[in-house]
Amino acid sequence: GEPLTAEQALEWGMIYRVTDDEALRDEALVLARQLATQPTMGLGYIKRALNDSVSNGFDEQLTLERDLQRLAGRTDDYREGVAAFMAKRPAEFKGR
Repeated sequence: GEPLTAEQALEWGMIYRVTDDEALRDEALVLARQLATQPTMGLGYIKRALNDSVSNGFDEQLTLERDLQRLAGRTDDYREGVAAFMAKRPAEFKGR
């Protein structure tokens, strides 16, 4: 119940990054640009899995993640990611 500094939360592994107030906008834009290059369906599946993990039991969560990975593996973006990796080039995801 005691206040926790951002630095302590970082040290404990509760968060993954700390940014000074002055750099927050620039850091947020860098993150937004990076996310914009990712497969949007895959990001949506990740968000769903994280949201559902709050109320799911272990077995239910594993089943959900299995099902979501199966769906993700059938997307055009998955095929593009594999092709880009094999060709050693950046992927160009289309959100499909």
